[in-house]
Amino acid sequence: MSSAHLLRLQIESALASRIPSALTPAPRIVRPTASTGIAALDERLGGGLPTGAISELTGPECSGRTSLALSFVAELTGAGRVCAWVDVSDAFDPESAAAVGVDLERLLWIRCGESPRQLALPGFEENPSASERAVRESFAAKRPLAVRESFAPRCAEPQPTIRRRSREVISLEPVDACRVPHICPVLADVGAHEIRPSSALCALSPDSAPRLLRLRKPYSRLDQALRVADLLLQAGGFSAIVLDMASVVPEFALRVPLATWFRYRAAAERTQASVLLLTQQACTKSSAGVVLHCEAGPVLSEGGAVFTGAEYCVEIARERFAREFSRKPPQSNYGPERSVRWQSRTAWGGR
Repeated sequence: MSSAHLLRLQIESALASRIPSALTPAPRIVRPTASTGIAALDERLGGGLPTGAISELTGPECSGRTSLALSFVAELTGAGRVCAWVDVSDAFDPESAAAVGVDLERLLWIRCGESPRQLALPGFEENPSASERAVRESFAAKRPLAVRESFAPRCAEPQPTIRRRSREVISLEPVDACRVPHICPVLADVGAHEIRPSSALCALSPDSAPRLLRLRKPYSRLDQALRVADLLLQAGGFSAIVLDMASVVPEFALRVPLATWFRYRAAAERTQASVLLLTQQACTKSSAGVVLHCEAGPVLSEGGAVFTGAEYCVEIARERFAREFSRKPPQSNYGPERSVRWQSRTAWGGR
């Protein structure tokens, strides 16, 4: 027995009570993966996207992010698994998803931005009479407080205290009609307030004052999508959760705290769910297991007039669970050896 091996055994035996196997490399855990439906990409990723981790798909518009996500969901739903699609900007097209092969009966589609609507009780009309309203009020009053509070949403995010505050009002000074085009871009940038006519504008004539518009918060849909994704991860039972933030500008996507993505990563590992994040720019940092940057390629056509599909390029910008241990290459070395080209065909492309 060599002196180095003997010294190693002595050190491990001395530290066995505090640090078991201090100098022995931990065995590598094989991460489970799920197929994306693209053979070339699955081969490069070692089987597909990692299960129980966050996979981020970045790139500009028409770069193949949604097509890649639909192909991944189609593979899971085809195997009898249940998935969820959190649509931030209400841009999901069920017909296109069904054409790719997604089983819509196993897909939960959540459209953000819709105003909450109270469902009518069985046997009651939408416009109840006075007697029906009295019955509803008496039924709500007789319910115990514990029953009413048991339906409160349980979310891992800290719930802020709701305070009743008056809406902020932006007052506009009297301007001429010729200056209205210069003010409209300013109003478009103000999204965190609600503009309403104030008392200072009561004396203005309709010809001199511009039309006041109610502007909603641009980040209200994003906040709603993050809370919904958090609830889905805490509930469990979904093989994949797609958070479609493709239409959110990077300025708002980067405002999401890194603690949120770290919590999503921990919840995904616990429930063994694959979280797909569609963004324009990478924002999850070290919480992402795989970051794929998508780029658009040439358009495929038949006879020069019929659109039959498109070619895309997927570049692996980050791979946390690499098959071999190697030093991370610099950003300039991400070249053809780390990129995969694939084609997306239309439903009539093979005819």
